[in-house]
Amino acid sequence: MINESKTIKKFGTFGGVFTPTLLTILGVIMYLRLGWVVGNAGLLGAWLIIIISFLITLCTALSMSAITTNIRIGAGGAYAIVSQALGLEVGGSLGIPRYISQGLAVTMYIFGFREGWLGIFPEHNAFLVDISVFVILYTIAYISANLAIKTQFIIMAIIVLSLISITIAAYEGSMTIPTSEALSWGSFKGSIENNFSGSNFWIVFAVFFPAATGIMAGANMSGELEFPKKSIPSGTLWAIGVSFVIYMVLAFWIARSATENELLNDYYIMVDKAFFGPLVIAGILGATFSSALASIVGSSRILFAMGEHQVLPYSNFLKGQSKNGQPRNAMIVTGILIFSTLLLRNINAVAPLVTLFFLITYAMINIVVIIEQNLGLISYRPIFKIDRWVPWFGLFSSVFAMFIINPTISLISIMIVLMVYWYLQRQNLETPFEDVRPGLFVSFAEWAAKHTWGMKNMQQRAWKANLMVPVRDISGLKGNFEFLRNIAKPKGSIKLLGIEPFSASSTLASELEAISAAFRQKEVFSSSSVIHTQEFAKGINNGNQALQGAFFRPNIVFLNLQDHDNYETELRPVMKECIRLEIGVLLYLTHPTALLGQRNTINVWVSDRRGNWNLGWDIGNLDLSILVAYKLKMNWGARIRLITVVNNPDEEQTAKKFLKTLTSLARLPQTITEVYLGDFYTVVNNAPNADLNIFGMDEDLKFEFVKEMSEKTKSSCIFVKDSGHESILA
Repeated sequence: MINESKTIKKFGTFGGVFTPTLLTILGVIMYLRLGWVVGNAGLLGAWLIIIISFLITLCTALSMSAITTNIRIGAGGAYAIVSQALGLEVGGSLGIPRYISQGLAVTMYIFGFREGWLGIFPEHNAFLVDISVFVILYTIAYISANLAIKTQFIIMAIIVLSLISITIAAYEGSMTIPTSEALSWGSFKGSIENNFSGSNFWIVFAVFFPAATGIMAGANMSGELEFPKKSIPSGTLWAIGVSFVIYMVLAFWIARSATENELLNDYYIMVDKAFFGPLVIAGILGATFSSALASIVGSSRILFAMGEHQVLPYSNFLKGQSKNGQPRNAMIVTGILIFSTLLLRNINAVAPLVTLFFLITYAMINIVVIIEQNLGLISYRPIFKIDRWVPWFGLFSSVFAMFIINPTISLISIMIVLMVYWYLQRQNLETPFEDVRPGLFVSFAEWAAKHTWGMKNMQQRAWKANLMVPVRDISGLKGNFEFLRNIAKPKGSIKLLGIEPFSASSTLASELEAISAAFRQKEVFSSSSVIHTQEFAKGINNGNQALQGAFFRPNIVFLNLQDHDNYETELRPVMKECIRLEIGVLLYLTHPTALLGQRNTINVWVSDRRGNWNLGWDIGNLDLSILVAYKLKMNWGARIRLITVVNNPDEEQTAKKFLKTLTSLARLPQTITEVYLGDFYTVVNNAPNADLNIFGMDEDLKFEFVKEMSEKTKSSCIFVKDSGHESILA
């Protein structure tokens, strides 16, 4: 599988996203219905319809941009986005209807091409035109996506020429209607089909809106993009911006170039008013052809992705690929689907489903972002950030548009999605990646279960810093109050565990509860309890062992190394038991004079991997270190510096690439990476200044090493051991 993926042609932003998205938006509605829209709504009404339509799709595009920069998106576009967030059942419930609707869309685009072709050659046989276009489309798509992209470049050139023809017409004086007359609100007289018996704003909106629904064309190519996190947001947003300007300008031109009567009666008014009409006809043919091509390529990728995840019957067949990485088996099934719909000859009855399934997909993408934003999981770290109102507006406007276009078909569409979800839920699908549902359910459980004052280890994507802090010196705890709060904030928790011999006059329990209350007032949930024992290490270990059966439990033990602690008899046994119980460990040593300095810089030391620089899901004892550093970075407003030391000159460049890739996959923007060649102790002695240095630890961590690192770095230090249940890449 790895060898095959190397042969797949990867596309950039322009060819892989911008071009197919732009061409899908600049479709047949622009050429054949924009004039009718202006004729009914007037220029002001048409502009308002265009603005509303593009605002709805823009909000969804922004939500899609945020989520695609937060996950490793695979093949399938919107299907992959929804599946990775809400599971294969929800993703498949959208993916299956959307795949079928895209097959129907190909057929409709072929019919649209045929109508344009027969307008030029009326003597040609309609069915032969349909079959010929289908064979050409399928051949291009079947050979490779690369050929499809190159074909779309040609079509884009044709569309550009058609727009130039319109521009020349405007320059040559086609705009004879006075501006004051053109800038008016329409009379909504209707269309030829209803004998001009009247219309209204929302009916005209429903006719135009499908023109703005092509924003997924580029995202469907997600599995074959070189840099999907960069290409999908930038390519989609640029395509929306460029097409919006084109629609607004074209509406102004046609309003100034034709009378209301001409606009209402002649769907080919742009052909008549252009400088060279045949170029506009070529644009119409090119627009329908490119939209069909983008849909056939995109739909086969959706089917392939569902095959990879075993969502459908015969999935092993569907995920078959050619030597150059093309989803040939999915293409065969898609070709059969399209050919079958061509035989129907008229699919007007189900045509609204195409647009409505698009809108349901848009709504679900916005829901994904709303859930991710409101759960507050540390795994939600999109590089492309959006305000909270954006997905809410995208969600409500998508649902609104659905019921404006066709309330009955909207309900049918939703019922189809729910039925598919019910079916998939019964299939016991095995998700190959962790989705956000554990975080969603855990968040609901936390709300009801925090009164138990115990926390359970979370899943990797729902990881939170739930600290257990052993305490026998209340002054040391007070000194670390803000530091502990900054590790746990905003969604973590702190369990204060007092350790002391029994004494009727002891005030430790009440003092701990007071500090717990202070944590809660500072937006960090905290609880406290006291274990009476003569042995510090035994008390902590007994507490950890007892909490293994709790509904929620701490996932990190925070050990504050102080002068009165006996490292060998009191701390080392705790660290060993935590490792056995799979609990993370933070051993903290405060520098006696530097303390935490200005809280500006955090050094995270990455151990020499000695030839093993491959970056998989398991990155060794490094996840918890970076997660803690990230929490402190966010709460301090600090910067992170990843440092590694190698003693083999041949590995220096490999180490640099490893750190760069790690920061990218971990979504750690503005993180400094440094690789040093030489002896570790020498480098540490001359290490760049930081307010906190974080090192990994093993079972045999020596006290001398701990003291030496603090002295050499002249800073406070944390020594970290992962539990094995964290992942900075999640």
